[in-house]
Amino acid sequence: MLRPLSLLTARFLFRFLFLSLPVAHAQDSAPKVDGQIRKIDAAAGKLTIRHGEIANLQMPAMTMVFRAAPEILGQVREGEQVRFTAERIDGTLTVTSLEEKR
Repeated sequence: MLRPLSLLTARFLFRFLFLSLPVAHAQDSAPKVDGQIRKIDAAAGKLTIRHGEIANLQMPAMTMVFRAAPEILGQVREGEQVRFTAERIDGTLTVTSLEEKR
């Protein structure tokens, strides 16, 4: 006869079965967000962007500073409308892709 599972056993099984499933990496699923470049600080490697909601970072629409690679900084100008992706990399909010909004 089967015995009922203890709460501890049930928790273990839940974690083992559901939490160990493969999860998509954030960069594979980061949504593109509309924004406007407000400031470029190439020396510091930063962009200030007024943006819409960034769902993967649980961030509402606002204006804030992001880290960006030199090749991204070199392709934009202040005031430009863009679509971008952002992720938290080593604790730092970072623009990972950027394109001019058409």
